Amino acid sequence: MSTLFEPYRIKNLELRNRVVMAPMCQYSAEDGIPNEWHFTHYTSRAVGGTGLIMVEMTNVEERGRITDHCLGIWSDGHVPHYKRVVDACHRQGAKIGIQLGHAGRKAQDTEEPVSSSPIAFSDEFKTPHELTAGEVDEMVDAYKWGAVRAVEAGFDTIEIHGAHGYLIHQFQSPLTNKRDDEYGQDLGLFGSRVIEAVKSVMPEDMPLIIRVSAVEFAEGGYDLEHGIELAKRYKEAGADVIDVSAGGEGTPSKDRFPGAYPGYMVPYARSIKEEADIPVIAVGLLEDVNVAEHIIASEDADLAAIGRGLLRDPYWVMNANRKQNPADRSFIPEQYERGFRKI
Repeated sequence: MSTLFEPYRIKNLELRNRVVMAPMCQYSAEDGIPNEWHFTHYTSRAVGGTGLIMVEMTNVEERGRITDHCLGIWSDGHVPHYKRVVDACHRQGAKIGIQLGHAGRKAQDTEEPVSSSPIAFSDEFKTPHELTAGEVDEMVDAYKWGAVRAVEAGFDTIEIHGAHGYLIHQFQSPLTNKRDDEYGQDLGLFGSRVIEAVKSVMPEDMPLIIRVSAVEFAEGGYDLEHGIELAKRYKEAGADVIDVSAGGEGTPSKDRFPGAYPGYMVPYARSIKEEADIPVIAVGLLEDVNVAEHIIASEDADLAAIGRGLLRDPYWVMNANRKQNPADRSFIPEQYERGFRKI
């Protein structure tokens, strides 16, 4: 039986435990560049024992940012700033990945957002420009070059954001994709081509993760069967791990949204793990260590992503492991040892 605090390995990614820091936007960058806030934010979680730190959605082009204060990796000048964060996290024993994404129609500050179809996210958002087939191909290339820069910065893994109503999700959903070309006839095509392009510039032994919304919560949204088929398709394209989330495409319907409670999205992760036969990351209010431990021990998921819990406590892993295993000092830095000794 696996436990939350045991090591985990896939390809060349060897983690000291199965805790993932979920990617969470900080809205604190200028020109897409990580600064001292990001350095402190990520490295403190490395000190605290987190196995895999996932950097927030980092946009592959300037107009793809949710806000003008989101991170980006659309130029070579961004690389050294990420490398500084990566190297510091490595020195503390953590592995670190980057989530490549594009907000599409959910880009708030850009002059003209883009999407699969010209459908605004809501009345408060601009109507997006429908990408031509040629522009879609250029977007695939933008993801590829983002991956080139991520590899140069030294990241241990790359996650593609295909969830929460952002650009790839906009292509894979019947609610937002009304195209009549190949990208409309095949809802998994854009995401698959992004995966293939990113894989083409990654080291062969580096795992690729893609985050998907397994179900949509908006009225008329797709069900789990579609999410499973997307996972299978993305595995075929080259994904090694599926980060299983849900929703984000619109206002949740009372009939479709189960309510947020600890582990409420875990059944989606287990279904994709079983049906697509691929390792999965579970998410969804997993900050209670007993809940996270149960998910791993019961093989509902291979990794557990902690979000808000790690915002409140950068040393979540250190403290949670001590609660579960009082005699274990595995994730306590030498400098902090006396904080855990009796006087």
